[in-house]
Amino acid sequence: MAENGDQGRHQEVGHKSLLQSDALYQYILETSVYPREPEAMKELRELTAKHPWNIMTTSADEGQFLNMLLKLINAKNTMEIGVYTGYSLLATALALPDDGKILAMDINRDNYELGLPIIEKAGVAHKIEFKEGPALPVLDQMIEDGKNHGAFDFIFVDADKDNYINYHKRLIDLVKVGGLIGYDNTLWNGSVVAPPDAPLRKYVRYYRDFVLELNKALAADPRIEICMLPVGDGITLCRRVS
Repeated sequence: MAENGDQGRHQEVGHKSLLQSDALYQYILETSVYPREPEAMKELRELTAKHPWNIMTTSADEGQFLNMLLKLINAKNTMEIGVYTGYSLLATALALPDDGKILAMDINRDNYELGLPIIEKAGVAHKIEFKEGPALPVLDQMIEDGKNHGAFDFIFVDADKDNYINYHKRLIDLVKVGGLIGYDNTLWNGSVVAPPDAPLRKYVRYYRDFVLELNKALAADPRIEICMLPVGDGITLCRRVS
């Protein structure tokens, strides 16, 4: 779809779509996403929209993508680092079988508990083990216990970008061969291709170098196959092959 100048393009840095046309993104949402969005996910999305940090949430189209992806790979044992109010967590929980498990970690329990009543009403809270606090110490403990090696079918990371490399060093041992790790925000508001003097928000500029470092490292890692997708703010899927 051709646009005249900047008309029809996102004016807000941090918009949850990298599409240049708002109308095209709205078409995707209204045609494919919203009509099939589970009622619980809609309720949580609308609740989260009122939160002052709502830019942190997973977009509705990415939630739909994750839900289908988990079903396609028949995931049962998963992990999520970075939960916020739990939109992607709910998308995961709804996709897993009744005896599926999610280890969910976040430094802020209060945000998680905002969405928890909706997750409980959806009947999937029993699948979630929530741990409050930094994830790295938990991952280190898990690695020390050999039974956790290769134990996870899917791991989703949407947390502190300056630790993505540190997460990857640990998660590659915890995900099974053939399993997936999904790193969110790997196109980082499109800033990965912005010139050095581009006007960027402070947090976008600060984390950009960490995202660039991760993308370079993933591309060179022989233990994984990768696919970077322009869904939401960019998600890179890593399939462990060795």
